[in-house]
Amino acid sequence: MMTDPGTARHRRRPAVRAGAAVAALALVAPLAACGTDDGGGGTPTINLYYPPEQNLQKVVDDCNTRAEGRYKITYRVLPRQADDQRVQLVRRLAAEDSGMDVLGLDVTWTQEFASAKWIREWTGQDKSEVEQGTLAGPLDTARYEDKLYGAPKNTNVQLLWYRSDLVPEAPKTWDDMITAAKDLKGQGKPYRVLTMGAQYEGLVVLYNTLAESAGGKILSDDGKKAVMDEGTVKALDQLQRFATSGVTSPSFSNSTEDPVRLDFQSGNGAFQVNWPFVYPALQEADPELAKKVKWARVPGIDADTPSKVTIGGVNMAVSAYSKHPTESFEAAKCIRDAKNQKFSAINDGVPPTIEAVYDDPEMDEAYPMKETILEELKEPAVRPLTPAYQSISTVMSAILSPPSAIRPEQTAKELRAAISDALQSKGVLP
Repeated sequence: MMTDPGTARHRRRPAVRAGAAVAALALVAPLAACGTDDGGGGTPTINLYYPPEQNLQKVVDDCNTRAEGRYKITYRVLPRQADDQRVQLVRRLAAEDSGMDVLGLDVTWTQEFASAKWIREWTGQDKSEVEQGTLAGPLDTARYEDKLYGAPKNTNVQLLWYRSDLVPEAPKTWDDMITAAKDLKGQGKPYRVLTMGAQYEGLVVLYNTLAESAGGKILSDDGKKAVMDEGTVKALDQLQRFATSGVTSPSFSNSTEDPVRLDFQSGNGAFQVNWPFVYPALQEADPELAKKVKWARVPGIDADTPSKVTIGGVNMAVSAYSKHPTESFEAAKCIRDAKNQKFSAINDGVPPTIEAVYDDPEMDEAYPMKETILEELKEPAVRPLTPAYQSISTVMSAILSPPSAIRPEQTAKELRAAISDALQSKGVLP
């Protein structure tokens, strides 16, 4: 018996747990002892909890030198996976752990942590210094209820990577790219359009880019109501047509960032929509292929309307339970200042949030694609700004997967209902 795809997707919708905060609290007791207290009157230790970044310790060392003994930053490396990072932070903050001072938050967590009163507002001179020269898109991710709760340390944005030996110029729209891929397929050449379609945040990012590029709104401007307007339906139609076009990887509905990179690197694709980390990796793995690969803005929906591409990145926040808030704000400002953003961009490949850094001559060699990155960052797509984003992302990725089963009008209604349910959740997913 055949199953209606929409019904099947509805059964897969995960429940949003209103009491999840209770579950988080039940797990925090063993972690409370992890905090450190330097209340003996010595040099304050500022514990920086931040995702793995290969050369961040050198940034920390630089800031410790500049602190001249007023405090010492200790870099506590969070797990590599974003979900694991968030679980550790949520559990310890729910336990009011004073051993955490400066936190590196994924841009989608700032509103959630601010609404839970786990992080401090940036005010006065500290706020002014952070806002000065910082790109508007990353700053939007750091605000909650018109107040600043994070200092954007780095951002990120996907690009279109394409084989210049196969196609003369970058396509302007997704339909143009599908047509070009089909032409290559007919000629027996590498043709695939490779990007992330698995049931996880990467699929939500792809859909958000399509929706924003189509002028769609997932949420109302105040983040309190599910909208799912005509533009979002248009994006659903585009995603479904792409998934069923015959030019994706056979594993599209299971693809994540690194497998996509490796697939393209192996010569199996003509196009790749992925983050800038693929550029240095390709240069190292296959220098000859790298010479043939160029980059461009991610295609749009309409030829006359530039795409809006979803941004990522990390915001620096100060824990509400830190015993050294003054020093913590100073430390966070140092770690994300222009000098250190340039160092991290060149050495760790993380795009800066301070616009002036892109003009530095030292960026030219490390970031040959910097103009395209900056172009996208000046007109970005930001994921729905709401404390309930984690719940919204979970239900969206489930309903959008697999993309080939999308039925635009019906799927939009289902997304609207699921997002409305997620917005009513009073708990925080642990």
